[in-house]
Amino acid sequence: MERLQKVIANSGYCSRRKAEELILNGLVTVNGEIIKQLGTKVSNKDMIMVNGTSITKETKEYYLLNKPRGVITSTSDDKNRKTVIDLIDTTKRIYPVGRLDYDTTGILILTNDGELANGLMHPKNKIDKVYVAKVEGIFTKKDVLNLSKGVVIDGIKTSRSRVRIKKIDKKTNTSMIEITIHEGRNHQVKRMFEAIGFRVKKLKRERYDFLDLHGLTSGDYRVLTPKEVKKLYNSIGK
Repeated sequence: MERLQKVIANSGYCSRRKAEELILNGLVTVNGEIIKQLGTKVSNKDMIMVNGTSITKETKEYYLLNKPRGVITSTSDDKNRKTVIDLIDTTKRIYPVGRLDYDTTGILILTNDGELANGLMHPKNKIDKVYVAKVEGIFTKKDVLNLSKGVVIDGIKTSRSRVRIKKIDKKTNTSMIEITIHEGRNHQVKRMFEAIGFRVKKLKRERYDFLDLHGLTSGDYRVLTPKEVKKLYNSIGK
């Protein structure tokens, strides 16, 4: 048995929030009966209709994309810019798990599995996200310590992170820094560096949990294996 709004969202009809609105507005029926109570549980045997459309269980799809620069991490864009959805060949209503900035590259998961997506994005599950940043200036051990212990962004301190110096280039006055976080606040990595006086010139996410970009060039994607999906569910305690 699962909550009605979750079943509707997982079918690909709409988001869970929109499903809740539809239920409250009396637009959802279960076995011919209008349901307005959030949290109502249904089984696979129940017949669910939304606005006169029958809801069927949608086959789940899972993709791993090496996001290129200049692509929007969104399902659509009002400025008609290319989105990550445009890069995936599927007829399913998939969406990105979290987001990467317009000019940030690297690993991104896309799926129509709301339960997995929500679990991966929830801070309590502490899913590692590994970034490599090219920053202006020469990083020191003190900077590593200051960044790793957390910095204050919008009045809230970030969680501790793992930080290491990958390369220092004194000729160009730049540093390559690897940072591992498990939060997902807006522009977080860039703002963390800015908080200790460094401007990020380039940013790439190289790993998400156990997944990396091996074999994927910029703009390429692949389907996650059942074993990988199971491992991701294990990571969120499911």
